[in-house]
Amino acid sequence: MRVKNLLKALPIGIILSSFCFAAYASSELDAIMKARGLSEKDILAAAKTYQPSGRKDEYLVFSSGGQSGQVIVYGVPSMRIYKYIAVFTPEPWQGYGYDEESKKVLEGGKINGRAMTWGDSHHPAFTEKNGEYTGDYLFINDKANPRLAVIDLKTFETVQIVSNPVIKSEHGGAFVTPNSEYVLEASQYAAPLDRNYHPLEAFENAYRGAVTLWKFDLDKGRINETESLTLELPPYNQDLSDAGKGVSDGWAFINSFNTEMYTGGIEAGLPPNEAGMSRNDHDYLHVFNWKKIAELGKDPKNVKVINGHRVVPIEVAVANDALFLIPEPKSPHGVDVSPDGKYLVIGGKLDTHASVYDFEKIKKLIDAKDYAGKDTFGIPILDMKKSLHGQVELGLGPLHTAFDSKDGVLYTSLYVDSQVVRWDYKKLKVLDRINVHYNIGHLDSMEGKSTKPKGDWLLALDKLSIDRFNPVGPLHPQNHQLIDISGPKMELTYDLPIPLGEPHDVVSIAADKLTPKVTFDIGTDSRTEKPSPYATLAGQERVERDGNNVTVYATMVRSHINPERITVNKGDHVKIHLSSLERAQDETHGFAVDSMNVHASLEPGKTVTVEFDATEEGVFPYYCTEFCSALHLEMMGYLMVKDPNKQYAAVDAKGTKLTPEQLQAQYKKIVDTNKATDAVIQTVVKYLKEKGYEKYPAVNSMVTDALDQYGKIPEVKSKADAAASKGDLDQAVLWENQVWQYMVKTADVGLRAKARLARELATPMSEAAGRGEKAYLRGGCNGCHVIGQVSSGPDLTGSLKRKGEQWVYEFTMDPESKFNEPYTKGMIHYFNLRMPNQHMTSEETKDIVEYMKWIDNNADLF
Repeated sequence: MRVKNLLKALPIGIILSSFCFAAYASSELDAIMKARGLSEKDILAAAKTYQPSGRKDEYLVFSSGGQSGQVIVYGVPSMRIYKYIAVFTPEPWQGYGYDEESKKVLEGGKINGRAMTWGDSHHPAFTEKNGEYTGDYLFINDKANPRLAVIDLKTFETVQIVSNPVIKSEHGGAFVTPNSEYVLEASQYAAPLDRNYHPLEAFENAYRGAVTLWKFDLDKGRINETESLTLELPPYNQDLSDAGKGVSDGWAFINSFNTEMYTGGIEAGLPPNEAGMSRNDHDYLHVFNWKKIAELGKDPKNVKVINGHRVVPIEVAVANDALFLIPEPKSPHGVDVSPDGKYLVIGGKLDTHASVYDFEKIKKLIDAKDYAGKDTFGIPILDMKKSLHGQVELGLGPLHTAFDSKDGVLYTSLYVDSQVVRWDYKKLKVLDRINVHYNIGHLDSMEGKSTKPKGDWLLALDKLSIDRFNPVGPLHPQNHQLIDISGPKMELTYDLPIPLGEPHDVVSIAADKLTPKVTFDIGTDSRTEKPSPYATLAGQERVERDGNNVTVYATMVRSHINPERITVNKGDHVKIHLSSLERAQDETHGFAVDSMNVHASLEPGKTVTVEFDATEEGVFPYYCTEFCSALHLEMMGYLMVKDPNKQYAAVDAKGTKLTPEQLQAQYKKIVDTNKATDAVIQTVVKYLKEKGYEKYPAVNSMVTDALDQYGKIPEVKSKADAAASKGDLDQAVLWENQVWQYMVKTADVGLRAKARLARELATPMSEAAGRGEKAYLRGGCNGCHVIGQVSSGPDLTGSLKRKGEQWVYEFTMDPESKFNEPYTKGMIHYFNLRMPNQHMTSEETKDIVEYMKWIDNNADLF
């Protein structure tokens, strides 16, 4: 009864289709639940998040990597990690920081000319249009070394890093204006904007906060540094930011702490910062008109130029009604603007309340110049009570907020209470709460900070994991928890350990808004997204010398690197420009040279450069680092570094020589093999043409790649024939073997294209046939059986007609029972192989029979 009720609660797509199967499944499910100590609630949570093989996630989440300086990408609801995007720190797998193109990107993040090899990535943000996420680019800030990075979501690569010329640390970035005009980056700890030494005694006079408005060119996908500018702020420690939208479009907001301007001094016997910086009852919310600031910055009379960068001073902003302050609960940590832009929600870390400000009230106070006073720097202060919509008591340590698709509903994290609270910010009413594990910081509902939040799921970013995972030493992973918010009660469904830095914040986006490339155009520099000047096509490979500078133009394609021998002198400076000639997606190559500390990742079509000094005499193998094909290990070469001042003795090469008869036999065998292989290729080509492959983009792409491989054959074949006509059968055999390699690559891709096309054209599978295919693959049946052709086992097409459904069912359940039948004996003798018992269940076997019916119904396609 327990499992029966559970199954009723599951989505219709996974309800069991027959009573017999349901009884079996219920029994097995009960046994698994009992053995593992699982409850119905556990099973339901698993069903909500489980993604069957091949099914894709509805949302992609981009998480800061904290002290790793990276961005982490994972899916919802599966919580599968897809990628680490290298941003502020070198990352070998992607060749980031090891090839010259990515080094140029990292160089943009130098601070005062010094390379920064780490970063503290904090707040990711998407490009927006009318406040809605577009998914063209992602921005991420570096808190430790004030920098901002641009990630192109067509390639999932970092394409630009800019360093802030005036601030010394930052936390209020990256926050994007509603149409991606600017990316906001606000300072954290006050410091002199001129970056010179000023004693702390001069704190109020010489130290300042700031917010930089980085101008973003959406067409180019890059920040325009010369059109960017900064607004000077008081030396309060600014914290998080958000840009207005809707009714508050054109305005932006930054909260703060340490309006006391306390500077500590434990070593001098003074109370520590935590005591002095939280003395006042209130800190200040900064309210500024970024559109007006941008206009003011165009007039040289309104700016100070500091470190070559335009800064709008406080007094200019105040004189032009562009900067205001509003008291907020002390030590706040976040300001979030509602989807319609009318409300600002702020949580105070040392308060139990969340405060909801009404922008329309704020704007009326500004327009009426109704001020409660001014701060030390002359900035008008608005009355807090007149600005508030209201407050609601949530619990201990309210921090961050994300919005639901339901009107007025949002979610706030409680750091001290380790909870998420669902509440109504319009009615100021708590609706629900759930415990998380433990000490939650940021949180995110799907697209929850855009003008059109989706709701559906909530992510809790917990700082502590304590007892949640297997122990892995004193340094624990962070814990990202997935919460189902679709019902009246929030339900915790998944714990995801994040073992990379402190992932501080996330943003999420519907997966169908992203349209990443699957390959590059041949010869692309992925960091500039333009054709590389060093792109090399087949036949253009070469080595050029200019004094002590050696430049190599090389190509990589399954399964060789050309050239395979590079000889240089000790002391030479070596540049190797590498171009991938692959066209098929996921056929990535890597490149490394022994002991040279270089690595490159060459996705299909990409061109990259590695550079090093050949300081040691010796032999240095280079090879493809990505397992790319059956002959991956053979994809290598030698860098030979000679000492030009040495004389090397001649070597008498030795090797086993074949007799003329053996060479002739070998030559005949490879020629015959190539003819047979070509015949297979032509049948595949005929099939593809007859079925109209060009109408299906994915298939067309594979056919293009196959034809590219096939197009290399004539040149190689002519070399084989020329060698054979000269009587040099040794060379002829080698060139014919290369012909075979190209044919195998062609056939491999062509057969995959044929299989893909067959699936495109085939009739839809029934649920039972779909389950049968999964059982067939799970049992490893495809290791011997290839649909549509004889392999190491018979073709399954037509087997039901030959022997009948009942026979196939019995044979699958118990193969040995049929071994003495003449038909089976003949098969065993022909294939020299017996069908193993895969211990399929009765229902799995019935489903496999349904799958074989589907094969027969589409036999003309296989």
